[in-house]
Amino acid sequence: MIAVPESKKSGVSRFRTKLLVAMMLVVSAITALALYLADHYLAAAAEQDLRREFQGEITALQNVQDLRHAALVELCRALVRRPRIHAALEDDALDLLYPSAKDELRDIMANDAEPGPAAYALHAEFYRFLDRAGAVIVGPNVNDVGRLRPEEESQLALAALPERQQLGYLVRHADGGGERLSEFIAMPIVSSETGEVIAAIVVGFKSAIFGDARGGAGIKRGLLLDGRLHLDAFAEAERAALAAEVMRAVAAAQGAPSSFGREIAGAPRLLFYKRLNPGSRFPPAFEVCVYPLAELRERQWHVRWQVLSAGGLLLLGGLAASNYLSTRLSRPVEKLAVDSAENLAQRVRAEAALELTSEELQRAARFSADASHQLKTPVTVLRAGLEELLAEQNLTAEEGNAISALIHQTYRLSGVIEDLLLLSRMDAGRLEIEFGAVNLTHLIEAAIDDLGAQPDAIELAVETDFPADLHVAGEKRYISLILQNLLENARKYNRPDGRVRIAAREAGGEILLTIGNTGRPIPPAAQARVFERFHRGEIGENVPGYGLGLNLARELARLHRGDLRLVRSADDWTEFEVRFRVAQPAVADLGSLS
Repeated sequence: MIAVPESKKSGVSRFRTKLLVAMMLVVSAITALALYLADHYLAAAAEQDLRREFQGEITALQNVQDLRHAALVELCRALVRRPRIHAALEDDALDLLYPSAKDELRDIMANDAEPGPAAYALHAEFYRFLDRAGAVIVGPNVNDVGRLRPEEESQLALAALPERQQLGYLVRHADGGGERLSEFIAMPIVSSETGEVIAAIVVGFKSAIFGDARGGAGIKRGLLLDGRLHLDAFAEAERAALAAEVMRAVAAAQGAPSSFGREIAGAPRLLFYKRLNPGSRFPPAFEVCVYPLAELRERQWHVRWQVLSAGGLLLLGGLAASNYLSTRLSRPVEKLAVDSAENLAQRVRAEAALELTSEELQRAARFSADASHQLKTPVTVLRAGLEELLAEQNLTAEEGNAISALIHQTYRLSGVIEDLLLLSRMDAGRLEIEFGAVNLTHLIEAAIDDLGAQPDAIELAVETDFPADLHVAGEKRYISLILQNLLENARKYNRPDGRVRIAAREAGGEILLTIGNTGRPIPPAAQARVFERFHRGEIGENVPGYGLGLNLARELARLHRGDLRLVRSADDWTEFEVRFRVAQPAVADLGSLS
């Protein structure tokens, strides 16, 4: 086991730290996003609930007010139908108008001596009549018709008599100081004879609901009239700012009811406004409701702290899980670092061994090439000298045979040298095949002719089975050399009166050439080494040769993008198969395939 270097250990430690930091960042980002979404959702839900609660309370108050207003309108309609009032107006007896009305309105006039609040009572505070021009008809006794200041009474007049009831609001000044609000209804009086509006009665009622605290912490209600907000719950400066803001909102919304949030007196509030007398000829009056949002803020902070507490616990759990997972995940990386260091060391050793082997192979190839090249000249000189000796006339028959045998050996030696040169070029990668279309059928026929011309005494029967005009992709001289080596091998290792069989066929885009011969089979132990250089098994001890033919043939076949293999060797039969690529008939030169 190779020890992990310190750099590897520090690298693994840095990886573990980076992994932990990355996982913590991911967990923190997810937790922060979840907290934000949860806080946003819960805050929105709380605000929506509060707005729903506020709207419900506003609706309840408005329903009560609408019921009271409907009752007041119905009461005024009943008043204008009183016969004595009609008689005084139609007979133009205005001096009898208020005395007649006193008896008719006695029941609805407010009695200040009655105990209890009169906020929602149907008792009137004052009443006045308007003449045909819309001016106020002054009563003889203000105590009977309700006391009003002259400037207050003038606000009841209209430019013309209305054809339907009109609602208005009046700010009244109390005797002891302060203000109070009254709402009044102007109901037209129609002549029973002509059907024309001949007068109007204005009946005022106490509007104590405005400014009512209703429990102290709930809705504060007030009236915005003539640009001034009447709401006792706030200071004058705050009322003025609220009035200006409501008037701006009314102008922007074109009088439609609306609500908005605002901070008043350092506390958040929700403000709602609505016009009370739409379509009235009297000055527009707006109901303003202010709702405190302190409960909402308190609820939001409570929810936010709950969310933050849960998020903190979730974050701590996520960080602990990140630490655990980073430790677990870094273990395979540490093991991988150990294995990588070991594999790197083995690779370095293997590369060094391969480099050494490559250098040795290159030296051997250079030596083989140099030795083969250097041997060619002496062998040629030796053959020339032997041929000169053989040409002399005074040689005996025995001397001539001996010199002829030596000349034959020089030719064999030259063949070996050529084979070694060719193998050294292939080992060095300097042999390139010029691919072209080669007629394999012609080469086989020529090789068979050369086989029959051998001077050996062995009589061999040659069997053939191949179609005409088989074309393979390659270089003619090297394909011819492959055939010569295979046929030479089949001839040398054959038995007397044996046979040689040559067959070729096309299959799957390849040409399969098989050459078989009779003779002693190759032992199974030697079959794996039959293509090694200079290897000669037991059956080749008495056969001339150097063990280069099959190796050279296989290397040349592989250079042609094919292969050579031993198919079988048993039962007096040995067979080799060589594969070539089929040449394209339409292409004359396939040199680019190399």
